[in-house]
Amino acid sequence: MKIKNHTASLKAILYLVVFTLCVSYGFTQETKKERIRISASYTNLIDGEDYLDIKLTARIDKKTLSVPHIDLRIYADNEEGETSLGSTKTDMNGLTVFVLSNPESIIPDSTNLYSLLIKFDGNETFRPATRSVQYKKADMTAEVQTIDSVNYMVATLKDAATDSIIEGEALNVRVSRLFMPLQIGEEFNMTDENGTIIVPIDSDIPGIDGNLDLQVVLDEHDEYGTVIAQVEAPVGVPIVEDTTYFERTMWSPRNKTPLFLLIFPNLLIIAMWGIIVYLFINLFKISKN
Repeated sequence: MKIKNHTASLKAILYLVVFTLCVSYGFTQETKKERIRISASYTNLIDGEDYLDIKLTARIDKKTLSVPHIDLRIYADNEEGETSLGSTKTDMNGLTVFVLSNPESIIPDSTNLYSLLIKFDGNETFRPATRSVQYKKADMTAEVQTIDSVNYMVATLKDAATDSIIEGEALNVRVSRLFMPLQIGEEFNMTDENGTIIVPIDSDIPGIDGNLDLQVVLDEHDEYGTVIAQVEAPVGVPIVEDTTYFERTMWSPRNKTPLFLLIFPNLLIIAMWGIIVYLFINLFKISKN
């Protein structure tokens, strides 16, 4: 009798352990959340806005996917603590741009380093995540100068806090276009001992009324992020508007077809049908004879 009671107790304990493991496993499966990845870069538009380009991705089923419609909060992080700068939300591609509407209010540390925090509080699918963005402020001056009838882009790069030149950094000069910027000069133009580059501007670049929207770019620097200086200058070739579209040309609408295309093909068609009718008449005469 005791053996039977002992066996029943062991079975009850075993069932209880199995039930507990199953419940624990099911709870773990239900509460498992994916890890979200936040990538961000800082851009300083000289005499314009400072902003963050933010992208959210997640590794799901061995695939890297964009994470859309996620609410993020942005903070300035300094020795006094965290200060809220606002919030933003990713679009359907997992992208968002957060404009630093008042960058002067962000206080740097003793090394002139600015720190921002991007926070995601988490939801039923993804775990909470935080990304830190640190940068220093750079200043860039850019202007177009004409030397010996040749136009040059002259730009100087400096550290904004110390007003010291930044030597040996690569700057790109380009013309803003609708789909993709047009590169000017070398791919990398290194700043000299004065923090300056001098790049010749091609004389055959077309622009509206001859104006070109030129940009000098320090691209994704480890300390200063992306720095862009914009200059608009009348150094391009004026675009001449095509006024022949509604005249009788090859590229005009159908109702403006050139006259020779109307007359010559129709004459050929009439001549061919005339020959065919003439042959049928002759055949008819031959059959009568």
